Amino acid sequence: MGYTVRELARLAGISPRTIRYYDEIDLLKPAQVSAAGYRLYGQAEVDRLQQILFYRELGVELKQIKQLISAPSFDELATLKEHRTKLLAKRRQVDLLIANVEKTIASKEGKITMTDEEKFEAFKQKMIVQNEEKYGAEIRAQYGDETIDQANAMLKNMTAEQYEEWQQLGEAVLETLKAAMATGDPASALAQKTADLHRRWLNFTWKHYDQKAHAGLARMYVDDPRFTAYYDAQVRTGAAEFLRDAILIYTGTMK
Repeated sequence: MGYTVRELARLAGISPRTIRYYDEIDLLKPAQVSAAGYRLYGQAEVDRLQQILFYRELGVELKQIKQLISAPSFDELATLKEHRTKLLAKRRQVDLLIANVEKTIASKEGKITMTDEEKFEAFKQKMIVQNEEKYGAEIRAQYGDETIDQANAMLKNMTAEQYEEWQQLGEAVLETLKAAMATGDPASALAQKTADLHRRWLNFTWKHYDQKAHAGLARMYVDDPRFTAYYDAQVRTGAAEFLRDAILIYTGTMK
């Protein structure tokens, strides 16, 4: 005996249609199907659904969830600890935003004075936390803790004007990259302008510019599928590879 689709949906707080869809895509199969045709779910399926919902809460796509929890190396306990770490980080982000809103309210009521930098402090901290979650292990392994800590500190200490300029440079990199790709040549003047804009963007969070480090980051854009997916989604397919080649030419490290 186990949970029916409706019973499991009610237990989990989701719709029966979602349970059926998970079955259709082989993400959550029932333990058995009764003689009357009812899907029945046991304890293993309940635990699997909990893992699925944890991942969904963290914004992981269903296709990736299926790959993760179906892998022979999947460790449920280790994964739960990872969920806890990420959820705690998410809670810290929310707490920072709440504190920022409360401070802003107090400022509007004339109880305190709030600097322009303080108005954006929570947003910058959120960006730092998100970047650490996504890429922290890789970039720290490549550049070292001291370099990354310095970069985070420089981001946190940006003035409102510096932060706005940094954001605008980031947008300019993507816009110029898109135009440069139309030339088909990473050595073109437009492509090299993209690489220079990228250097200027980096200098807002790098204490010292280094050509080899710039080239190493560019290679990571292609070697790490998460970076590749970001640039390809923001511009078009092949953007990460084109940007890498443009930067390697710019830094004189193209082999």
